[in-house]
Amino acid sequence: MDSKSLGQEECKVAHTPSLGGGRGRLRVGLIQQSCVADVEENKEKLARNIQDVAERGAQLVVLQELHDSLYFCQVENVDNFDLAVPIPGPSTEFYSRLACQHHIVLVTSLFERRATGLYHNTAVVFDSDGSVAGKYRKMHIPDDPAYYEKFYFTPGDLGFHPIQTSVGRLGVQVCWDQWYPEGARLMALQGAELLIYPTAIGYESSDTSEEQERQREAWTTVQRGHAVANGLPVITVNRVGHEPDPSGQTRGIQFWGSSFVAGPQGELLYRAPKDKEENAVVEVDMQRSENVRRWWPFLRDRRIEEFGGLQKRYIEND
Repeated sequence: MDSKSLGQEECKVAHTPSLGGGRGRLRVGLIQQSCVADVEENKEKLARNIQDVAERGAQLVVLQELHDSLYFCQVENVDNFDLAVPIPGPSTEFYSRLACQHHIVLVTSLFERRATGLYHNTAVVFDSDGSVAGKYRKMHIPDDPAYYEKFYFTPGDLGFHPIQTSVGRLGVQVCWDQWYPEGARLMALQGAELLIYPTAIGYESSDTSEEQERQREAWTTVQRGHAVANGLPVITVNRVGHEPDPSGQTRGIQFWGSSFVAGPQGELLYRAPKDKEENAVVEVDMQRSENVRRWWPFLRDRRIEEFGGLQKRYIEND
């Protein structure tokens, strides 16, 4: 499917008032899907799923990390740089038209070709009129067996700044960022109304089933902690399904799905299955953050004058 098939006429949609700032309810669409090697097939599938959640009333739709392709970071292969796309370019045009056509705010995750030899893992956010509301380049880049991202991605240089949209200020980060409380806090301190994490994470098949569950629960728990510590909802969308290791050195990754929405006290509003695709629409009460922060005024009680040590890699004891 190319962008022209989504409508020939220029898409112009009036912005709706922000639902943040303690007002109203926001319907969030989550798309948890498996991917194949064919980029166009993945995009066609995403277009169908986006239409599905939009028709069910989603105002904000969040996609998983690097959704246009297989998770190519299982191996270090220079040919995989061919998957990278310019921003702006044909890929952003494609998702812009989808956002505008369905009158949604859309959070995407793209492999950005910034310049020759310079690449980023970049979340691009489209507003409901199809315009680019903003982008975020992944700051924390892992380098683990089957997750060789440092080979492909330059660490982000845009900082931690929320993106203003017609449905509120979105604190968007990407996958490995979700393990670090500092990014979530910086987003909250700048007025983010939601914390959002497109994700690609799964099991290494040689781990025991008990270890696999510990990892999945730790991943959920740390992000629910961001919700509690900042009094904000968290939206996390993970990919699902098995993707083989092209090198044959491992048995590939079984992505554990489990996409979820947590409220500002860490309460689970929704959690997807760990082993199948799922489209979900979840209603988030934006008033609740205001109330929770009144009950638990963590931002008021922070001892910011004592936090200078956080700027150090490690604090040596005399």
